[in-house]
Amino acid sequence: MSSPERNILDPAQWVDRYGDILFNYTTSLINKREVAEDLVQETFFSAYKARESFQQEASEKTWLIAILKRKIIDHYRKKSTQNELSVFDKDSRDDFINHFFDKEGGYEGHWTDIASPVEWRKDFQTGVESDEFHAILKNCLGKLPDKSNAVFTLKNMEDLDSDEICKELQITPSNYWVLMHRAKLQLRECLEKNWFNK
Repeated sequence: MSSPERNILDPAQWVDRYGDILFNYTTSLINKREVAEDLVQETFFSAYKARESFQQEASEKTWLIAILKRKIIDHYRKKSTQNELSVFDKDSRDDFINHFFDKEGGYEGHWTDIASPVEWRKDFQTGVESDEFHAILKNCLGKLPDKSNAVFTLKNMEDLDSDEICKELQITPSNYWVLMHRAKLQLRECLEKNWFNK
């Protein structure tokens, strides 16, 4: 009796079969096209080097996506540690708080006139509007500082839990919550200016 046929990897077909899938997945999380292209190339290279260790517990596509996810997390980790001020740097913290809140109350204060939230009244009438919104959201995410972008994206788009994000980005839980709070405030303001209040 012959043994069952093994699911052999076919690296020569990876670009044709999975290139677009991996690239589209990456660009949904990374704002820069050239970075997304590099991460997909790195994924193929790493997979090729690790092809002997492929356990066939998942499909070839699932295995490649798992490698790509690791590359994306590594990318965010590197970006979050490069030349960025600490979230607890006094000057940057004060500038941030004073933009959104009155000077007396800090984070517990009242909203400033320019940063006060407004009611969002847009509905998605068509798929085109939904696509436009996602493009604007992606653009707004790209304007966040790298560390804030990493925290928000890993939590809300990759569905990692906060402990895992803290470990991956080498930040404390309090640092995580400050970054998440800042990211939400900045995204709200950007979306209001570019989508909801257009």
